[in-house]
Amino acid sequence: MSKDLTKLSKAQLVERSLMKKFRKQIWTKFILALKRYKLVEEGDKIAVCVSGGKDSMLLAKLMQQLKKISEVNFDVVYLCMNPGYNERNLKQILDNAKALEIPLEIFASDIFDSVVNIEKSPCYLCARMRRGHLYSEAQKRGCNKIALAHHFNDVIETTLMGMFYGAQLQAMPPKLRSKNFEGMELIRPLYYVEEKDILAWKDYNELKFLQCACRFTEMSQNEDEISPSARLNIKNLIKELREKIPDIENHIFKSIHNCNVDTMVGWKHHEKYIDFNEFYENEKKEKD
Repeated sequence: MSKDLTKLSKAQLVERSLMKKFRKQIWTKFILALKRYKLVEEGDKIAVCVSGGKDSMLLAKLMQQLKKISEVNFDVVYLCMNPGYNERNLKQILDNAKALEIPLEIFASDIFDSVVNIEKSPCYLCARMRRGHLYSEAQKRGCNKIALAHHFNDVIETTLMGMFYGAQLQAMPPKLRSKNFEGMELIRPLYYVEEKDILAWKDYNELKFLQCACRFTEMSQNEDEISPSARLNIKNLIKELREKIPDIENHIFKSIHNCNVDTMVGWKHHEKYIDFNEFYENEKKEKD
């Protein structure tokens, strides 16, 4: 390491890696998503939701860098919910935030206690409750948006999970309006960033994050130890398909940007279900 670099703090080295070594893989894709989907706009106040994992910590650093150099006038806060972490997990989150110079605002909730005895879909319920708390706390701070750290692979995996486990064609949009918190939006600035590049960034900077700190998985402290799940099944399926179709991830990703509704047999729009027969007959009437 050069003499100049030895004078930099851990946070500064991490920031430098984003603008230098990982500029093409991460920073450029981050900016592309912001511009294409208009995620950050003039006058926004955005709550970056930090769970303590690699994805949300990366998002926090990216938004921090953006705030420093952007010509768009916006404000940002870094919001971390403590749903009942054990002391070791909470300490690791706080230590990482301190090392990366991310000014976390932490608030407590009792979500873990609420879902710990739920047998059916506890993770789904937990996620919904988390989001509600985050919207509420962000709104209290005058925010109009919350930023979540879902990345490129989350998008394509969620699309396939909907098909194979939910019997529906449903994507994960880059932004959406809250139905329960008026004036609030959710944005996903890592929409184009691939998980392999996030892992490479983490390893390059010798960072260690929790994979999951909930009551169901907190015994596992290694983020490479992922319990069997529907998402893991989809990850493995994509890995197998990649051997025959090298660009499979990009094909799936592009497909949700190129949906031909005219070929669908049924679809929803604003919660209203449109049946094929209804559409087909109406189309005939219009021609007549």
